Amino acid sequence: MMLDWPTLLPLIFAGLMGVSILFYVILDGFDLGIGILFTAADDAEKDTMIAAIGPFWDANETWLVLAVGLLLVAFPVAHGVILTALYLPVFVLLLGLILRGVAFDFRAKVPVHRKGRWNLLFFIGSALAALAQGYMLGIYVLGLQEGLLAMGFALLTAICLTAAYAAMGAAWLIYKTEGALQEKAVRWLRRALMLTVAGMGAVSLATPLASPRIFDKWFVWPEMALLAPLPIISALLFLWLWRISARLPAAGDAHSLKPFIALALIFAAGFGGLAYSFYPYVVPDRMTIWEAAAATDSLAFILVGTAFVLPIILGYTIYAYRVFGGKAVDLTYD
Repeated sequence: MMLDWPTLLPLIFAGLMGVSILFYVILDGFDLGIGILFTAADDAEKDTMIAAIGPFWDANETWLVLAVGLLLVAFPVAHGVILTALYLPVFVLLLGLILRGVAFDFRAKVPVHRKGRWNLLFFIGSALAALAQGYMLGIYVLGLQEGLLAMGFALLTAICLTAAYAAMGAAWLIYKTEGALQEKAVRWLRRALMLTVAGMGAVSLATPLASPRIFDKWFVWPEMALLAPLPIISALLFLWLWRISARLPAAGDAHSLKPFIALALIFAAGFGGLAYSFYPYVVPDRMTIWEAAAATDSLAFILVGTAFVLPIILGYTIYAYRVFGGKAVDLTYD
C-alpha cells in the first residue's frame, strides 16, 4: 500500500530527528564523557584528553542543533509541549554546554596557575550537560509525568546516562591514546560499565510500566517478537565488551577501537527499543507524529532544505574523523 505525502512526510522527519539524536548521543557522548573523566586525570593527561576531542567536538554538537531544529520546524506543537515540561533541565543543559565551551578555550589561554579552575569548569559543564540529558530522558520515558517518583526515576536515569557517557569517553581514549593514560581509560571503562548496565536496566523496567500500550508492545505476542532481539543483542554486546576490556591494552594496540564500536551498537539498540516503544507518539501517549506535524506544504519545503544540509553535515563529520584519525598527539596552541 502506497503512503500519501501527508502520511509519509511526518514519518520521514521523525526518522531524521531520531537519527540526529542517535548521532549526537554517540558522538558528543564521548566528548561529554571525557569531560566527566577530567577529575581523575593529572594535568598532562588532561591536555592529551583535550587533544583527543579537539578536532571533533564542534562537529559533534551540530547533531543536537539539527535534532532540536527538526523538532521545532517539523513538529512545532510537540516542541512546545516537550520543552515546556522540560524547561529547567533544558536550561541546565544549555548552561552546561556554555560552561564547557568557554572552559575549553580559556584553559588554553590563561596562565598556568589559573588553568585548574577552567579544568574544573570543563568538568562541571560536561557533568551538568550529561545529567540534564539523563533527567530529560527519564521524564520523557515516564510520559512527562510530574511528582517525586518521576523526579526520583529521572535522577537515577541522569546518573546512569552520565556513567554511560563516561564509558563512551573512556572507550574513545582507549582508541586515541597510549601508555599510562590508555591503561587508566581501560579501568575507567570497566567501572562505568556497571552503572551503564544498571541505567539501561532501570529504563527498560520503567518504560513498560509507564504505559499500558507500551506494556502490550513488550509482553504481548506477537508484538514482543519484534522487540526481543534488541535486549538479547545488548546483553551479548555488554558481555563481549566486558571480556575484551579485561585484555586491553593489547600488544600492537589491537582491538583498541572495538570498545567504542560495541558501546555505539549498544546505544543504537537501546535507542531502537525506545523508538519502537513510543511509536507512533512523539509526545508519549498524548500526541502522535501526524497530530504534531506541521502542514504538509511546510514539511515538503523543509525537506528540500534538509536534503542539502544533511549531506554537508555528514560530509564534514566524516572528513574530520578521517583527517584527524590516529592517536592524539601532544597538545599545542599556536
